[in-house]
Amino acid sequence: MAKRAQLARMRKAAGYTQEGLAEALNVDRTTIIRWEAGQGEPLPFLWPKLGKLLSVNRRDLLNLLAEGTMGIQNPQVQHEVAAMRAVLPEVESVNPGDGILDHVRRSQQDWLTVRQAPGVRGRELSELAAWLYPRPLRAPGGHVLTGAGWLLDEPIDLGAVRLCWAEAPEPPAFPADHVLPLTDRGERYLGYSRAVRDLVRPRLLENRPSFRLTGVATAGGFALSFGLTTFFAVYDVKQAVAHEFKAAWLRSNGDLPDWDDLPLRRAIGSPFDPERLLMSPGISTLTIRRDRRGEHTFVLHERDGGKVADGGGLCHVAPAGEFQPSSADPAQVANDFSLWHNIMREFSEEFLGNPEHDGSAARSIDYTTDEPFRDFTMAREQGRLRLWHYGLVIEPLELGVGQLTVAVVDGQVFDRIFARRVGANDEGRFVGGRDVPFTDEAIDRLEPRLSSSAVTLLRLAWRDRRRLLADD
Repeated sequence: MAKRAQLARMRKAAGYTQEGLAEALNVDRTTIIRWEAGQGEPLPFLWPKLGKLLSVNRRDLLNLLAEGTMGIQNPQVQHEVAAMRAVLPEVESVNPGDGILDHVRRSQQDWLTVRQAPGVRGRELSELAAWLYPRPLRAPGGHVLTGAGWLLDEPIDLGAVRLCWAEAPEPPAFPADHVLPLTDRGERYLGYSRAVRDLVRPRLLENRPSFRLTGVATAGGFALSFGLTTFFAVYDVKQAVAHEFKAAWLRSNGDLPDWDDLPLRRAIGSPFDPERLLMSPGISTLTIRRDRRGEHTFVLHERDGGKVADGGGLCHVAPAGEFQPSSADPAQVANDFSLWHNIMREFSEEFLGNPEHDGSAARSIDYTTDEPFRDFTMAREQGRLRLWHYGLVIEPLELGVGQLTVAVVDGQVFDRIFARRVGANDEGRFVGGRDVPFTDEAIDRLEPRLSSSAVTLLRLAWRDRRRLLADD
């Protein structure tokens, strides 16, 4: 049996093989083997990184290193352990399986209180956050933010949007410890997604590659540049910014917080600078069924707070999702670097209830021959499924970037390709049974339940309805 069995167990619990931990620490695998056999100790300069990788605090790391019948050979380790035991003789252990310390429990409960406080799930906080920014940065209606040239004066055909590949260094990581709770071991969580995973436990929270916005150009048309990032990397920033605002809002008894109370948001600065803010612009598509008799309808989806990590209780246009490849495979990344391909996958998953197109299949998706993509593609080529793009907006609370698009589908084609539409999916249910009348009255009635980007997109589409619904 290994001399330091607990050290080996903690390594495995953190998801590392001996080779993986050695690579992360830039040491040889035999070094890890010696440590776990009690035949050597890490040099002191490696302790902080080792503790971070294993998610243990300094005291518990020293206890792990103290395990083993051969004793501690490194005098500095020996001295550190003795000193810690001398000054913390009554401190309760916070190893997994033991009771959680009171201050840890309070930290986690305070964090959940802020996250789940009454009123923070609606649109009111998002629109309050918009008031932090000058009026020229607010889109019509004041529900969302938009930068110069980001929101188009009128919709353009989706095919006119140029996508360019342009990797760039990720923005600096700004301190966010003030919005993160303590783990059961007493250490600060390393990211918001880890805290959500452990303390909220939503059904759907998965890290996948995402396309990262690196630039917006309007000269000679509308062009978007992208590189790669991960869903969790963007999620951690958005949720930390939102949590900071919620906490400051609660402390101010519902007033608009001061910038001095929002150090993370202040450090980011301009929310339109991809060199300062990590952006992965999801795609929100308003789907309109174009009726020959003029009784047009649209699709609205209500997110279930018990199934999703954020946005529960709000209604949103559908389909909507992250702009991301179905897998990290380079061939699939290239194949999925398309707004149309992304929208088709969302139609397949949200409307037809098909399993997540997550790249687990043996081959890449063939969007021209595989069903249901073949049907979607044929309808578009025939001009009976038309797509429009309105540009980019930013949700003020989270500073999450989104693309606003519209799909107009002729009624007969809509009824055929979506004949097996589901009434609910993994993220929630569709409002009004399946369809909502595309009328000013219906939009007005539903507005209090709509997300910020949904109400903005619906208002724009209603304004431009003659163009969007016109015959070819």
